[in-house]
Amino acid sequence: MNGSETGALHDIAVIERFLDSLWTECGLSTNTLCAYRSDLQAYACWLHGRDLAFGAAARVDLQAYLTHCFNAGAKPRTTARLLSSIRRLYRYLLREGLVQEDPADLIESPRLGRPLPKSLTEEQVGRLLASPDTATVLGLRDRAMLETLYATGLRVSELVGLTLSQVNLDAGVVRVVGKGDKERLVPLGEEAVAWLDGFLEDGRSPLVRGNDTDAVFPTSRGAAMTRQAFWHNIKRYAHAAGIGGNLSPHTLRHAFATHLINHGADLRVVQMLLGHADLSTTQIYIEVARERLKNLHARHHPRG
Repeated sequence: MNGSETGALHDIAVIERFLDSLWTECGLSTNTLCAYRSDLQAYACWLHGRDLAFGAAARVDLQAYLTHCFNAGAKPRTTARLLSSIRRLYRYLLREGLVQEDPADLIESPRLGRPLPKSLTEEQVGRLLASPDTATVLGLRDRAMLETLYATGLRVSELVGLTLSQVNLDAGVVRVVGKGDKERLVPLGEEAVAWLDGFLEDGRSPLVRGNDTDAVFPTSRGAAMTRQAFWHNIKRYAHAAGIGGNLSPHTLRHAFATHLINHGADLRVVQMLLGHADLSTTQIYIEVARERLKNLHARHHPRG
């Protein structure tokens, strides 16, 4: 057996001892330990291809490995996770006296930024809202729910938890109790008021069927709807509307905020409507609007 093969076997054994220590000391889950094993085995394999082992790798080697991963298509978040796994390994090796220096020391993690939330165009929202068959009681309910969600930007838990006492159609507002039991008033707009009024007038009673519930949007059994049930419904309507991607109820919340800002709404007003405690949480929608403007410019400007 040559030196490279010996080093490879040694590093495999090192990885297993390291994982054993993580399980013993930190109680990490099986999935997390498997992720560590995968990351470290890939790093060890790359080193062995260059006749190196964990103990002989220098900072320049680790930098070369991260560059290799980036060039192979690894995203910044993946690269950051790889570096985190390797950092933790070398801290273990230092503690055990198996290396004298940490090659991961002073290597900066890639800047991840904040992922932009998935949104919909106004045309896509229009198709989604028009998907339910409003000639049926359930379709009328679902149209009212979608219109309310897009008009208010409610969290899905807030939407399915709406009670009759929270809705004031004369004033055109809903009173929402959000995170931290904070209360806010959110305008509904004419379209949502019209669909809600139509559902409460003609569609809700057949669903309730005498059950003692104050849920605005009951199920066919007369009970309050669950978040999972509405999630299933919105996926079904997205498919019917020809809207691809992993659409969720939160996507309409994002569309609500993005479209408001696209049409000139003040950021603090959007913050209040969404029920965000911190303005920085709402600022992500400025980036969404900027991305949309950049895409429009690139698509329509003659020198875009």
